[in-house]
Amino acid sequence: MSEQVPAELLQARNKIDQIDHQLVELLAARFQLTLKVGLLKADQGLAAFDESREAQKLDELRELCQEQDLDPELITELFKRIMEEVVKNHNKLKDI
Repeated sequence: MSEQVPAELLQARNKIDQIDHQLVELLAARFQLTLKVGLLKADQGLAAFDESREAQKLDELRELCQEQDLDPELITELFKRIMEEVVKNHNKLKDI
């Protein structure tokens, strides 16, 4: 016997699905921009990893989390993973 899902729950889930779609699109746009940055770094012979930039960015994100009532540890871990992927992609550009 299947359970009837309340319309309000379905609407909330639909909004969540839309936000997830937007998040993926935003990540794709972010990675397109970081590709440009990586190409510029490779062209200029700059390091793929900029420790001070990453630290500054993570500090800004932690502050934003406080303003938005989000767990800064969660957001920091997410962005560290994103940044690791960016650096990995930048390192690949050196080999081209």
